[in-house]
Amino acid sequence: MERQEGHKTQRVLFVCIHNSARSQMAEELLRRLGGGRFETESAGLDPGVLNPLAVEVLREIGIDISTKQTQSVESRINSGITYDYVVTVCDGASAERCPVFPDGGKRLHWSFDDPSGFTGTHEEKLDKTRKVRDDIRRKIEQWLMGPT
Repeated sequence: MERQEGHKTQRVLFVCIHNSARSQMAEELLRRLGGGRFETESAGLDPGVLNPLAVEVLREIGIDISTKQTQSVESRINSGITYDYVVTVCDGASAERCPVFPDGGKRLHWSFDDPSGFTGTHEEKLDKTRKVRDDIRRKIEQWLMGPT
């Protein structure tokens, strides 16, 4: 896919454990903030179900992921799609489990807390998930200023 300036659109895959929160948020935030320069996807090492907290905090900023399905890293490898960037958004030990993609591009690691492990009342967990959303947004904005 070509951008209007003639530059190739870059493919980015965000990976976390369950593809239920962090990678889903990163996928949608880059889609929104990237100005059409990126094709984004997300996947999980052990795909689970979409985290309702992630759905709720993205809805607060006008992004609806309520009908999205989680997908596996294996399905992305088997798709034959190549990525310019594979970005792990889980903790370091989990990121090490991420397989190498054939013809894989640059691998980045951005560590964020996992909303599935948050405790407390619904509002406390929601506040912690908002923080993760905002941390992901800041990291993407920083990266867009000059990807490394």
